[in-house]
This record gives sequence, C-alpha cells and structure tokens, in this order.
Amino acid sequence: MTTTTLAVLVPLLPFLGAVAGLLFGRRSPGMVQPLAVLPTVTAAVLAAVVAARQGGDEPVTAATELTPTGSVPIDLALHLDGMAVLVAVLVGVVASCVQIYSTGYLRNDRRYSSYAALVSLFTAAMFLVVYSGDLMVLLVGWEIMGICSYFLVGHYWDTEVARAASLKAFLVTKLGDVPFLFGIFALAAEAGTFRIDGILNAAVSGDGLAHPTLIALLLLAGVAGKSAQFPLHTWLPDAMAGPTPVSALIHAATMVAAGVYVVARLLPVFAASAAALVVLAVLAAVTMVGSALAALAQDDIKRVLAYSTVGQLGYMTGALAVGARDAAVFHLLSHGAFKALLFLAAGVVIHAAGTNSLAAMARMGGLRTRVPDAYWTMSVALLALAAIPPFAGFFSKEAVLGGAEHAVTGDTEGIPAAAAWTVLVAGLAAALLTAAYAARLWLLAFHGRGEPAPDHGRQPVVMNAVLWVLLVPTAAFGLTVWRLPDWLGDHSLTPTLATAVLGTGLALVGMMATYAAWKQTAGLAARVPVGAVAAHPGAEPALTEAEAAATHEEVYGRPSDEGAAASGAAPDGTATDPGRILLGPALYRHAGSGFHVDALYAALFVRPVRAAARLVRFLDREVVETYVRGAGTTPRLLGAAVRRAQTGNVQSYLSALLGGALVLAVAVVVATTSVTGG
Repeated sequence: MTTTTLAVLVPLLPFLGAVAGLLFGRRSPGMVQPLAVLPTVTAAVLAAVVAARQGGDEPVTAATELTPTGSVPIDLALHLDGMAVLVAVLVGVVASCVQIYSTGYLRNDRRYSSYAALVSLFTAAMFLVVYSGDLMVLLVGWEIMGICSYFLVGHYWDTEVARAASLKAFLVTKLGDVPFLFGIFALAAEAGTFRIDGILNAAVSGDGLAHPTLIALLLLAGVAGKSAQFPLHTWLPDAMAGPTPVSALIHAATMVAAGVYVVARLLPVFAASAAALVVLAVLAAVTMVGSALAALAQDDIKRVLAYSTVGQLGYMTGALAVGARDAAVFHLLSHGAFKALLFLAAGVVIHAAGTNSLAAMARMGGLRTRVPDAYWTMSVALLALAAIPPFAGFFSKEAVLGGAEHAVTGDTEGIPAAAAWTVLVAGLAAALLTAAYAARLWLLAFHGRGEPAPDHGRQPVVMNAVLWVLLVPTAAFGLTVWRLPDWLGDHSLTPTLATAVLGTGLALVGMMATYAAWKQTAGLAARVPVGAVAAHPGAEPALTEAEAAATHEEVYGRPSDEGAAASGAAPDGTATDPGRILLGPALYRHAGSGFHVDALYAALFVRPVRAAARLVRFLDREVVETYVRGAGTTPRLLGAAVRRAQTGNVQSYLSALLGGALVLAVAVVVATTSVTGG
C-alpha cells in the first residue's frame, strides 16, 4: 500500500469501529471489546508505519475536490509532514492504551458499548485533524471532538456533577468555536483557499495577509476554548467528572492538544502579527502561573492533574508565541505520554483509596503498598511533570525555556521582546510551582499517616499493564531530543545551560519547600475523616470514581467554602495541606476556587442571561399568551351569545322579527321627520 492509502486508513478504522459499536454493541455484547480495541490498535500501528515511511522528509500531500462551491474550493486533502505523523503516533498510542485500560476499568458498566464507540469516534476525529490538509475538513474533526467530549464527560449522567460538567464543557468550547469559524472564513477569503499549504504560502508571500491580527485573534479564541487557555480554561477542571480514561484521552492526545496543534500548523499566520504574538504570550503566561497556583490548592487528585494540563498547555502556547514551534510540538508529545500515565494511574489510586480526596489519602496508611504499580509509575510521571532530569518532561520543558531565551537574546527574528520576556519569566515561575504541586500530590497520596486504606481488592491486570507501557516514553522519550529536529524543522532542541540550571534549580527548590511544609503538617493526619471513603469495598473502579466524584464536595467542600466546616472534614483537610503553608491562607482560599473566574463569569454572563430568560418567559406567558388567549376567547364569547339566541322557538323568532321591523320603521320615521323639519 502507498503511504497515502495507509494514512487514509488511520482515521477510517476507528471511525468504522465506532459505527459498528453503536450499531451492534447492544445486540452482541461479546463484540464490544474487540470492536473497541482492534481498530484503534491497528490504526496506531498504521500511524507508526506512516511515520516511518515519511521519515521527516518532504511532506506527502494528496487532495481531491469534495464539491464545487462556486468560490473557494473545499478539498479532501492530506498533509503528512514530520509534525503530523509524530502527533498521529501519539494519538494512536494513547488512544490504544485508553481503550485497553477501559476494558478493565468499565468492564461491567452497562453503558460501556456506547462509551467505547464514542472513544473510537473521538480518536478518529483527532486523526482527521492531524492529517487534514484543508481547514474545512479539519473543522469537521474539530467539531466531532466537541460533541464526543460532551457525551463522554457526561458518561455518569445520573450524577448532577457529570451533567453540569458536560454541559459546561460543550458551551465554553462552542463559545470559542464561533470566532474560530469566522477566522477560518476570513483566512480563506484572503488567501483564496482553505488548503493549509496555500494559506501558509499566502502568509509568507510578499503581499501577505491584509488583516493578520484580526484573523489571528479570531483563531486564538477557538484555540483558547479547545486547549483550555485563559480565559476559556474553566471547563477543563470540571470535566474531571467523566471517567478517568476519558480524562487521559482528552488531556494527553486529543481535544486539548488540537488547539496547540492548529496554532503550530498555522504559526506563520500568527507570526505575521506582532500584536497577536504578544497576546498569545500574555495568555500563556497567565495560564501557566495561574493554573499552577490553583493546582497547589486543589483537594481532588484529578483536578490537580487537570490544572496541571492547563499549565503545560500554557508552556506549549508560550513556545509558539516566541516562534519555537519545534519545542512546542516536542513538549506536546512528551506531555501526552506522562499525562496519560498520570491520569490512568490516578484511576487506580482512586479505586484503591475509595475517594479522590487528597485530604483523605493523607490520613490513610499503606496506600503505596496497596498499589505498587501505580505508585512507581506515577512517581516517575510526576518527576517528568516537574521537569527533573533525565525524564522526558525535563528535555521538552527546557526546549521551551531555551526557545524563550533565544527570543530574548534576539536569535529568533520577528519576535517582540515583550513576548519573549513574558514567556521566559512565567515559564521559570511555573517551573517552581509545578514541582511544588507535583511533590504535594505525591506526598499526600502515597505517604499518608493513619489507619490503613480500605481494601477494595486488586485492580484488573490490564489496567496495571497499561501503566508500564506508558512508563517507557515517560522515562525515555527525552532521549529523542537529538533526533526530533530531523522530523520537526532542523531547530536544535538541546537544553541550554542557563535555562537548564535555572529551571532545574527552581524545581528542586519547589520540591524541597513542599517537603518541608508537609513535614510540618503531617502530624495532624491521624484519622480518616468521616465520609471520606465514598465507595463500597469491592466496587468496580468506575463505580468507585462515580461515587467519589458525586460526594466529594458534600464531604469536603472546596478550600474556599468556609461553610464546609459543618462536614467535620474540611478544616482538618486544609490544616494538613502543605499548600496552605506555601500559599498562605488568603491566597490558598482564592487559588482553591480557581481565583473565582467561574464566579466572575456567573456574575457577568450567567446571571444576566438567566434574568433575560426569565423576562422573556414572563413576556411570553403574560403578554403574548394574553393576546393569543384573547384571540380565542372573543370569538368564543360571541359564539356563546349567538348560541343563546338560537333557541329553536318559532314564536321567539317571529317576535324578534316583528320587534326588529318595528324598530326599523320608527327609525325611518324619525329620520324622515328630521330631514323634513330641517
């Protein structure tokens, strides 16, 4: 087969698996797992073959016109360059691991067939985004991922938290997709094509684009929504209400990665506007630092990882803001491996502990011996997240910081100094905070003191096996730093001495400060709080997570909820949290609530919209319906009056006729007399 044919099969196989799963999953339960796993694994293998054939050489392209439009044509186009084929391999590997992990995690879930089909469709949509050479075809995959995320985040739809999270994810991402769509139209109108290679040629040509700043900002709105960047980041932490494998897929290789990938693919369009680069840098800096502070104050283990994803995506967009596309893609690949491992390991930990609360885990002894596979693999993944050498996260994060350093020193042309300094300073600050919250999670989850954790039985073997598979790229992917430039653009990704020393030093300082704060508070962890264990012993992993997510805030509240003290757990939970010492009580409270961004949006948008809706409902019921009811009531009353006159009595009719004639006669006489007298 040709490379083009293999590339077409990569998104087609999981799509066909999704269709077959939706059609036959209920009728043939025994076919659900093969239909979920085999097409995705095969697609991952084919993606690897495509990558090997492409080999970082000249891009492979193929296109056919979908339909005549009369103006700008829309083509079904493939564009296979080094970046596309490597990201496709990441998507295939992570999606395969998620599908395999899910066979154990949701093995007895009554909605597993639809879940597996949606995961396959999600995967196919991301493959389409990665391989597409036409923006309109890319948009199809972009929107399919949005609707799949809605259904998958709301998988536990019988819980209020999942329903609210799925709706919020859909609405916030759609809010960004509207300007994104207008940006695509404007870009195609100026370039005369939806083809990505044609758009890039127009962006770097002598004439360039007429309105690059406007187009870049419109596109950036969609990217901020999809990749959960400030100010459209609020949906991602709440999306943790979905199953853990879904979180791993969204955070590591599909939805949130799509926005970064699109900016990387269209970077010359953004580079044509200095203002757009500055805006991108500022948003990246706010996202990096703000999300790291929020992660340091979260009690839910998955919300910590969610805010971590927001921050790491900020590193990627920061690298793009300073023109370091290769570094951004390198960190995208590295982050995909260790973040998938972190989430899947968190699923094992939640099942073993019976709760997703770090405050509860801090009061459980022996949890690390109960889940040794998750303990060791998650420890390595957290070191990678904290950018400790020699793990993958160190090399990719230092590539980002090195790219910012090159922009500061003027080695990268066309990058505003304000953007370069903003990314560099924020990146170093985030390195300190990232290491701090990574160490906090590790200490609270695995080194608790108190009664032994409840025994929920051994996790399925397949879940632990996947963790060890993902450990390989988490630990060793950084060694590709000397080969990746051949695939991504011949720009060196080797760490520079200054940023490597500064970044690693700050990370070690953050870890040591967290350890010192933990030692100060660890003595307070003496017992498991009442209601901490939400699931029943022996429950399925998915059931454990669903119950833990549904009851977490009822038991612990949020760090910003002073009234949660009524549960008897929240005050102790914050008192034993080293994050409270590191941030201070005031900042800890604000960071725990995400700096009240949700409350701000509720005041500015949600409440006015609801008030307008109530006004419209009042007007509809009390004004419009009044006229509608009146239009029906008036004829009814007239009909009732006429009906009373229709008695069927002939004498009554004759009397009325004579009376009417008499009245008419009198009227005629009076009228005649008046005329004659005048």
